[in-house]
Amino acid sequence: MNILLTGSTGFIGSYFLEKYSEKFVINTFSFQRDNFESLNLTGIETVLHLSALVHQMNDASPEQYEKINVAQTINLAKKAKRDGVRHFVFMSTVKVYGEEASLPYNENSPCTPQDDYGKSKYKAEQELKILEDKKFIVSIIRTPIVYGKGVKANIKNLINLVQKVSILPFQNIYNKRSMVYVGNLCYLMTEVLTQKQSGIFLASDDKPLNTAELIELIAKNLNKKIFLVKIPFFETMLRLIKPSFYKRLYGSLEVDNTLTKEKLHLKNPYTTEEGFNNMIQGEVQCH
Repeated sequence: MNILLTGSTGFIGSYFLEKYSEKFVINTFSFQRDNFESLNLTGIETVLHLSALVHQMNDASPEQYEKINVAQTINLAKKAKRDGVRHFVFMSTVKVYGEEASLPYNENSPCTPQDDYGKSKYKAEQELKILEDKKFIVSIIRTPIVYGKGVKANIKNLINLVQKVSILPFQNIYNKRSMVYVGNLCYLMTEVLTQKQSGIFLASDDKPLNTAELIELIAKNLNKKIFLVKIPFFETMLRLIKPSFYKRLYGSLEVDNTLTKEKLHLKNPYTTEEGFNNMIQGEVQCH
């Protein structure tokens, strides 16, 4: 299969390129380095669009999210459709549903994105659906936190914290966080590509983790002995002083991707334990 991949130098794209370059003929395109006007998609069967302005800690402006996540996506999709591409796969996010919630999100949950990143991804999803017809099918993959070797942001910060500190105040945190190992996500992507199924797909490992389990898994793979303790008023103080950090540590964001698994006849090739081992030790076994 002849595909065009955007975002090939990113965390997910570079894994996909390395792992599946023998399964697919992968052409790459960069909005930063290549000329969009001269891009010719004739002969390309599928566009796998991973390139995006991702969620920033120091938020980018709404205009930047709009330009990169919406306008670039739709311009690429329109060009793909004109050039005869039959399938457009778009990498989205569970941020389209909103923020933390007590009940799991699924493929059909209503979308009420709260931040500019989530709003831009949801707008791109909606505009892509308008372009869809029998000759141009659209697949949308929504992901929670993606982890794996080379991951940055929150997971990387947590690994650094566990490496440096042996006593952490995160005992008895019973939240639920769905995550997906990059190997499981990329495997799902290959199934969407080969089966050419349209619609919404949710990526997730088989079981969610709470913050304490997450830290213990990291420590186990670092061969680090840690002690989780409960400090009086720590949670209350954190909620007041660092509300965004508090949400990530204590909030729940769980997804139920049963429908995706049934539709694709999908079984994750990696367990969460294998995913964390591969993230910290490096991936050895092939699935």
